[in-house]
Amino acid sequence: MARIGVEQSLTNVQQMLQAEGHEVVVLRQEEDANGCDCCVISGLDENMMGMQDAAIQGSVISASGLSANDISQQVNQKIQGLQ
Repeated sequence: MARIGVEQSLTNVQQMLQAEGHEVVVLRQEEDANGCDCCVISGLDENMMGMQDAAIQGSVISASGLSANDISQQVNQKIQGLQ
């Protein structure tokens, strides 16, 4: 399955993605996103500084306002698009 970076505070999302068979990397620092196919962030501190530096080449999903199921569906859609 895919390697998914998930922000540290999103434990329910981490658990769901792991149960689906994905390799989950907890994002504590920007470098943790290296090698990830997709990343899920909380959206709380999204682009606060207005900077556009990309840490990964894959997709970034903002979890703001989404359930764990919604996020899982989006991750799976993004991963299917990579194949």
